[in-house]
Amino acid sequence: MNRRPASGRAAAADHQARADRTRTFPPLPVRTGARGLFAESWWGSAWLDALESAALDSARLARGRTYARDGHVDTINITPGRIVATVRGSRPRPYSAEIRLTTLTVQEWDALLDAIAADPGQLTALLAKQLPSALAEGEVRLLPGPGELVPRCSCPDSGRPCKHAAALCFQVARLLDTDPFVLLLMRGRGERELLDELSRRNAALTARETRAHTLATTAPTTGGQRPEGTARADAGDLPAAVAPGAVPEEPAAPRTPTPPGVPARTALADRPRPPLPPVLPVPPQPGHPPALPDGDDLPFDPATLEFLAADAAARAHACVSAAGAPAPGGGQQTLPSPFPDLPPWQDAVRLAATAHPTAGLTATTRALYRDLAAATGRTPTDVARSVAAWRQGGPEGLALLDTTWNPPAGDFDRARSALLAADLPALRPRHNHLTDPDRGIQLRFGHDNRWYPYESEPGAEDWWPTGPADPDPVGALTTLLAR
Repeated sequence: MNRRPASGRAAAADHQARADRTRTFPPLPVRTGARGLFAESWWGSAWLDALESAALDSARLARGRTYARDGHVDTINITPGRIVATVRGSRPRPYSAEIRLTTLTVQEWDALLDAIAADPGQLTALLAKQLPSALAEGEVRLLPGPGELVPRCSCPDSGRPCKHAAALCFQVARLLDTDPFVLLLMRGRGERELLDELSRRNAALTARETRAHTLATTAPTTGGQRPEGTARADAGDLPAAVAPGAVPEEPAAPRTPTPPGVPARTALADRPRPPLPPVLPVPPQPGHPPALPDGDDLPFDPATLEFLAADAAARAHACVSAAGAPAPGGGQQTLPSPFPDLPPWQDAVRLAATAHPTAGLTATTRALYRDLAAATGRTPTDVARSVAAWRQGGPEGLALLDTTWNPPAGDFDRARSALLAADLPALRPRHNHLTDPDRGIQLRFGHDNRWYPYESEPGAEDWWPTGPADPDPVGALTTLLAR
C-alpha cells in the first residue's frame, strides 16, 4: 500500500522543525581581560566541570583554554547530540573537532515539559536566558555528568580530549552563558519547537483547571443541599435525551461577538518609521574564507570549496564596488554587472585562470587542467591554451582563440603601415590576423580594438596567447619580439 504524500502544511512544518534543530554560531571574539573563570554562569561552569572531570591530561585542557581564548575556534554548528567546529592549530589546515552528547528520550522530554508547564517561573527564567537549577538538576538531568561528553577530532593526538576538542568545549560554555536553549538543543529539541509544545501543554493545563473549577462550583453540596438561588430540577424537567439520575451536559457558553478586524497596513500607517541606517563602506579588499580541514570521507574537495567561496566573495565585492553611490533622488543606479552570465565552458576557464593567476604549470595546475578536461571532454592542452587566452583578455581573449572575424576598414588597415614605419617585420593579413609564419609571430585584432600577441614554433601553426593585449600594434609586436 503506497503512503500518501504529506500535505504542503505538514511538509512545511517538518521543514521548520528540522531547521529549528540546527543552529550555527559565528566565531566568538577573542576573550580579553582577566584570566579567571572561563564561564560566567553556573550552568556554563557545570558544563566545564563535566569536561574537566573526565579529562586525562590537564595540560591539554590548558592549551585548549588558550586556543579558545585566542579565537582559534571557527564557526560552531550545534544539532541534537552533536557539536562540530573547525579549530585552527599550528598547521595551515584546521582540524575538525566534535563533541557528542546523549539526547533525551521521548519519555524524558514529556516529564521535562510537564515540569516546565506546571511551574510558570521556570519558563519565565528560560525566556530571560536563565537556567533554573531546579530544572537543570531535576528528575530529568539536563547538564552532562562525568563521561557524558564524548570528544572527537581529526588531529593525530589521541588525547581525550585533545586541545582542539577542549577549545570547542570552552567556547560552547560561552554560548551556554548567553542562551540556555543551546543546552536544550543539544539534548534534542529546538527553541521554537519547545515553546510551541509548552504553549499547547499550558493551554491544555488551563482548560483542565478551568473545567475542574467549574464542576466544583456547580456540583451539589453535601447532604443534598443546593446553593441558594438554585432551583431543584425534577425528572420531568430534564431533557428527553437525559435519563433520570444522569448528569446533564453543561449548557454551551454564549458566544462573544468578534470585534471587526483592522488591516495591519492601516493600523501601522500613522506610526513614524525611523530612517534606514547609512550604507556601510565597501571594504578595500574582499575577505578570505576560512580554511577547511582535510578529511578522508568528505563528499567534496576542501581546497576546491575554499576556492569557490573565495571566488564568490571576490565577485560580490566587485559587484558592490561597481554599484557606486545611490542615484539622485534616493534610487539605486542601474549598472551592468562586472560578471555577466557565462556559458559553463567559459566560466570553467575563468575559474581555472583565476585559481592561480600567476602560476605556471605546477603539479597543482596540471591536476586542475586534467580534471577540467575530463569534465568538459577536452584535452589538458586545450584547457591550458584557453586559460592563457583568458588571462590575456578575458572573454574577448578566449573568443579570439577559436574564431576569426573580418574587421572593417580603419584601424586594422592602418596597423600594417604603422608596423612598417616602426621598422618592424611585415605581417601578412588574413581575417583579423597579422602573421609572420617564418618567425612564428602573430597579432590578432579584437572587437575591443586591442591587439593580442600570439607565438608558435615556426611552421607548426600551433599558436599560443603570449603577453598582454595592447591597443597599439607597434607596442604589442615589440613586446612579442622582445621575448
